[in-house]
Amino acid sequence: MRAAESAAAQAREAVADALRTVVSGEVTTGARRRAEYSTDASNYRVVPDVVVQPRSTDEVAGALAVLRELKVPVTARGAGTSVAGNAVGPGVVVDFAQHLNEVVSIDPEARTAVVQPGTVMSVLQKAAAPHGLRFGPDPSTQNRATLGGMIGNNACGPHAVAYGRTADNVVELDVVDGRGRRFTAGAGDPEFTAVPGLKELVRENLALIRTQFGRFGRQVSGYSLEHLLPENGSDLAKALVGTEGTCVTVLGATLRLVPVPERPTLVVLGYPDMPAAADDVPALLGLRPLAIEGLDARLVEVVKKAQGETRVPPLPEGAGWLMIEVGGATQEEALATAEQVVAASTALDSEILPAGPAATAMWQIRADGAGLAGRTPAGEQAWPGWEDSAVPPEKLGPYLRDLEALMARYGVDGLPYGHFGDGCVHLRIDIPLEASGSVLRTFMTEAADLVARYGGSLSGEHGDGRARSELLPVMYSPEAIALLERFKALFDPENLLNPGVVVTAAGTPGSSTARPTAGAGAAGGRTQLRVAAVDEDLRRPSAPRTPSAGGFSFRHDHGDMTTAVHRCVGVGKCRADTRGSGGFMCPSYLATKDEKDVTRGRARVLQEAVNGSLVHGFASQEVRESLDLCLSCKACSSDCPAGVDMAQYKSEVLHRTYKGKIRPIDHYSLGWLPRWARLAGGMPRLINRVLEKPWAAKAVLWAGGMDTRRSMVRFAEVPFRTWWARGGATHGVPGLPLGQTPGRAGRAGERPKVVLWTDSFSDALSPSVPQAAVTVLTAAGYDVVVPDRQACCGLTWITTGQLDGAKKRLTHLLEVLAPYAVNGIPILGLEPSCTAVLRSDLPDLLPDDPRAHAVAAATRTVAELLTSPETAPGPETGFRMPDLSDVKAVVQPHCHHHSVMGYQADERLLRDAGAQIEVLAGCCGLAGNFGMQKGHYEVSVAVAENALLPALRGAEPGTEYLADGFSCRTQALQLADVEGKALVELIAERL
Repeated sequence: MRAAESAAAQAREAVADALRTVVSGEVTTGARRRAEYSTDASNYRVVPDVVVQPRSTDEVAGALAVLRELKVPVTARGAGTSVAGNAVGPGVVVDFAQHLNEVVSIDPEARTAVVQPGTVMSVLQKAAAPHGLRFGPDPSTQNRATLGGMIGNNACGPHAVAYGRTADNVVELDVVDGRGRRFTAGAGDPEFTAVPGLKELVRENLALIRTQFGRFGRQVSGYSLEHLLPENGSDLAKALVGTEGTCVTVLGATLRLVPVPERPTLVVLGYPDMPAAADDVPALLGLRPLAIEGLDARLVEVVKKAQGETRVPPLPEGAGWLMIEVGGATQEEALATAEQVVAASTALDSEILPAGPAATAMWQIRADGAGLAGRTPAGEQAWPGWEDSAVPPEKLGPYLRDLEALMARYGVDGLPYGHFGDGCVHLRIDIPLEASGSVLRTFMTEAADLVARYGGSLSGEHGDGRARSELLPVMYSPEAIALLERFKALFDPENLLNPGVVVTAAGTPGSSTARPTAGAGAAGGRTQLRVAAVDEDLRRPSAPRTPSAGGFSFRHDHGDMTTAVHRCVGVGKCRADTRGSGGFMCPSYLATKDEKDVTRGRARVLQEAVNGSLVHGFASQEVRESLDLCLSCKACSSDCPAGVDMAQYKSEVLHRTYKGKIRPIDHYSLGWLPRWARLAGGMPRLINRVLEKPWAAKAVLWAGGMDTRRSMVRFAEVPFRTWWARGGATHGVPGLPLGQTPGRAGRAGERPKVVLWTDSFSDALSPSVPQAAVTVLTAAGYDVVVPDRQACCGLTWITTGQLDGAKKRLTHLLEVLAPYAVNGIPILGLEPSCTAVLRSDLPDLLPDDPRAHAVAAATRTVAELLTSPETAPGPETGFRMPDLSDVKAVVQPHCHHHSVMGYQADERLLRDAGAQIEVLAGCCGLAGNFGMQKGHYEVSVAVAENALLPALRGAEPGTEYLADGFSCRTQALQLADVEGKALVELIAERL
């Protein structure tokens, strides 16, 4: 075994060494990088030998030449969001997204753009927008999907009903084929001079191409040979779109742009169910809509559950809806078309929404649903495979009814939606993949038979990949399959380009000339010389259970960490730059742009760690490298559609790795910070005086495993609890006699009680925050209760993976706070990260203690307390929020606030009071212990440059900096010399 592994490693290094002679970008055989690229957004796992990140198209061409000579297979990869397994393969994976990601030029007159293959589609849209132009197809992954990947899969999206597929919007392609020929593919050359033999192939098979290819718009499975027909312009570029990297490698593309639609207006039609909605589609297509999307009631309910009832606008009556976008030269013209749509429909109910916030909110249901459809209504994992089948639109209703009957027979569930105007249905299904792929195989085979009976396509958008290529003979005749294989052989006769996908080149083992049907036979040699089987190389069945080890319970994942880390199915939203749209994932990736530092990359490495065949356990170097720059911001727990919580996984990995062992020094210095703060409380002035000396501060930082460029925290000379015990005499409470605490004021029994839980940070480092909270809560008519005993949530123990210690502190916290919670008294948290522990980590660490769930349910933020109908101050208190109309503020929501509690209540409170605020999206970069740890300083500063530091530099004089998080205020002070204040401090100042 060891000899074989050694020989394989030597072979990998030999290939890598050869590639390094022509590629200046990264060329690696490291296990961590190979793990990150071993899968895409599909069900499949194929570990490559080498990962290459070329810096130019010339380097790509050079790498391909080396691999042809060595006869090593190669797979081109963009963002890795391919759902069918199109972007994984043996041999070498070439990553185009890392460096080849620019819009080369835009020609507004010709309405064209030249792009590199790794260009993210939303980048092109942004570049084209000033010219009033856009790229027509717009898949839901457009903020991370690359145009090379869209060309490979022939991607579509909602507006394909108006603008066509990617193939319909490609003018020319700069390509290299599997023979090493580089040429420009385009239209208008019936001789196909760049590809000898193609002219004869087309002429010999005109009838076959005309009858079996291009039968309807979403026939994406197989190759789109209809574009080669003379009546279709002999367009080789369009024919190569959707070949999934199996015939050519795209080095650049010239794309057609279309005008941005004017006056888009949304029509929402309600029907009894989804099939009834689909029945209406053919009658509405004649009105030339820009989009016709289908939406199911079950999906809407899941969106409501995830986003909150109040954030989802009401839809017209029904249990299935069509969302139809129409346009017009004027608003009146668009509204008139919308009225025609309503009149032509058989809908139960309807609503017309001109462009604006209401229409945007309605479209957001569809956008959120696309991500949330990865789990069933019961919360179970739903898998791709049969996720984008398509039929001619006039057959969509009957097809949906039969598909639902097939699912019912298998006892599986999913959340359907889709591009109904094109007859395309998106659906992920909770097929039990944990043990094997047997159910997947039988279901997919029957589903293929079903769609073929309706004259449909196995894929209407995502391509065949490893998920459906084996099933192509169900859809195509043997003669058509043989034609596809002959077409591939003209470009890639040795099956080196993305082998195992779509078809095998004619004349090679595994082609239809050597076997009766696709999918039969065995793999031979280094190159896969057959089409991959539907149930081959599945990722999930190869991962054994990883039950709880005394840390987190993983209660949402059946008590299994393996199930938890496999929540990541690779949709790649964490790769998108969502700073302009309120997203917080993934701060270190935004700083480094390295797949290692994105939530998906980390999840892939953890999946390999539980698998154990490539990455050997949680204590491995690969896992340490992968998790090192995770800020534990928890943004992925809310921003990721699959609910991946990398902060939790990191804590659990550290817990398992160091349990019973000596830990890194910063686990003691930073992980035990509340303990040191409590000790410092005995002599804070002396400690502060010592630490003010630069040499002393640097010595402490160095000894504690922290970066010496950081500053030491300053301990409060009078902690809050000391101040409270003295009756607030240090500063006094406005409206009360000096020395009298609010809780002991007159008529206390008539005031609603609220527990002011003072966490360790607020108590020892920022006592002005709880003092301000006392002022605000008293003015708002609450009877403030401060428990006699300090209760630490164990946050720093959690972030450093000391989960046994965290549980001890949380158990003590329950003894202190649970009596209030079970009696219906709200618990007010001030430090967002600590508040988030009570709301999220507490019930997962102590799931069997009912007090944990009571405390989690009772915990509130200041804004939640003041705005919730259940707890808001009544009119009898006379409390009114102060006028903040003269306030301009840069607001930094703490990451844990955003991800666990949500910042909506805080933002609403500020805006309703008149404040002019700029709410930042993204982490401050300090993130508790992360930014203090040695080796993290540069990344911490780079993360701060994502949003925080530019906003502070650009703020007008007099602008406030609001941040409830102690770490957020510390980062701004240390990097920008800006003092911040908490929301409750601002309110207290204005009372």
